[in-house]
Amino acid sequence: MSKTITISDKSFELIKDQLETPTNKEGLEYCIIRCDRAGVFAGYVDEEKGQECVVYEARRLWYWNGAASTSQLAVDGVNKPDDCKFPVALKKIKLKDVIEITPTTSKAQKSIANVKTWEV
Repeated sequence: MSKTITISDKSFELIKDQLETPTNKEGLEYCIIRCDRAGVFAGYVDEEKGQECVVYEARRLWYWNGAASTSQLAVDGVNKPDDCKFPVALKKIKLKDVIEITPTTSKAQKSIANVKTWEV
């Protein structure tokens, strides 16, 4: 069962416990975002300006296994999803210390979306 939400005049379809996995949403690219101090995120990038950007359906990639770097994560995703720690997705976040934005492949995006939400 899915649910549609609207953020800043853009509609997003949410699927319980999982992100939807198309390669593009309303013209936004799904990317891996590496920050200087905030860590690594995956989500739909919008409103880039300097070292800031807004990310929709953002998941913090707190710990991953099965990818050697954020570059491999963006191309292949993870091959050990049960070992990854990706918390709940945020509807929207503004990141202020962005140092790298890497568009993902469809394969990587699906892999990230299929990692079970890590909770404590």
